[in-house]
Amino acid sequence: MKRLLILSGKGGTGKTTTAAAFTRFAHAKAVADCDVDAPNLHLVNAQIVEPQVLDFLGGNKAVIDSEKCVGCGTCQSHCRFNALVKLGGKYQVNEYACEGCGVCSYVCPQEAITLVEDVAGKKELYLGDGVFSTAMLKMGRGNSGKLVTDVKMAMLKNAPKDSELAIIDGSPGIGCPVIASISGMDLVLVVAEPSLSGISDLERLVKAAESFHAQLAVCVNKWDVSPESTKAIRVFCQERGIPFAGIIPYDKVASHAVNAGKSLADIDCPARDALKSIFEFTSNLLGL
Repeated sequence: MKRLLILSGKGGTGKTTTAAAFTRFAHAKAVADCDVDAPNLHLVNAQIVEPQVLDFLGGNKAVIDSEKCVGCGTCQSHCRFNALVKLGGKYQVNEYACEGCGVCSYVCPQEAITLVEDVAGKKELYLGDGVFSTAMLKMGRGNSGKLVTDVKMAMLKNAPKDSELAIIDGSPGIGCPVIASISGMDLVLVVAEPSLSGISDLERLVKAAESFHAQLAVCVNKWDVSPESTKAIRVFCQERGIPFAGIIPYDKVASHAVNAGKSLADIDCPARDALKSIFEFTSNLLGL
C-alpha cells in the first residue's frame, strides 16, 4: 500500500480540500487526518458509522484536593507557570497553564496536590468499508507528534488488505505534527499558495521535508490570483528537481462546495478537473 501525505506551508491553502478530492478519486479505503490541532477532513470524509472514541493521555496535570487545601499559598509561590489560582480561600489549578512538573505536589505541606494523567485529546476511528482515523488535541496541550503517530498507526493497523493507497491530510507549517506525519510516507504533495508569503512557507516546508529524504511534489492552488508567484514556484521546483504536479484555478464553486460539506470530486467545475489531473500525475509518481 502506497502512502501519500498532503501538506501545506500555512493554513487555508486548500490542503484538506485536495485531500478530500483525492480520497474520492482514488476510492481510498485508508484515510487519516493528522491535523490534530484543527481536524476537519471528517466533515466530508467520515463514514456513516459511529466512531470508536479513545482518550489520548499526554503527560500529567496537578489536581488539588479542596478538602485538604488550607490556602497557605506555598504551591503558588513555587509555581513557575502561574498555574495556581486562589478562589474562595483555596487554590485551584489552571489546566491550560499547568505543565505537570510536580513542584506544587512536592512542596505542599498538606499533601493536598497529586499528579494525574491528563486526557490531552480524543482519538476517533471510523470503520466501515474502509478506515478513517482522526483526532483532536485539546487546546494548550503538547505531544502533538505522538498523537499524529497514533492516528497514522490506527489507520495502518485497520486498513483493508486490498488497499492500494493511503491518503493522509497533514498539518500546515513545519512543526512537530508535520515531522511526525512525514515519517514512513512514499510521497509528500505540497499544496502551495501563489503569494510572497506562500513561496516563503513552501521553501521552509521543502527544506524540512528534504531533511527526512522524503519524495516531494508540488501543486499550486488559486494560481490565477498571482501568475507571477505561480511562475516563481515553478522555477523553484525546477531548480530543486521537484516534480511540479499542476495548477488549480480560483473557483467560486469550490468555496460553495466546502461550505456545503461536499468534496470537489463530486462537483463538475474547473477546480475539480484540475485536481483530477494532479491526482493522476501524483498516482503516476507513486507507480499506481
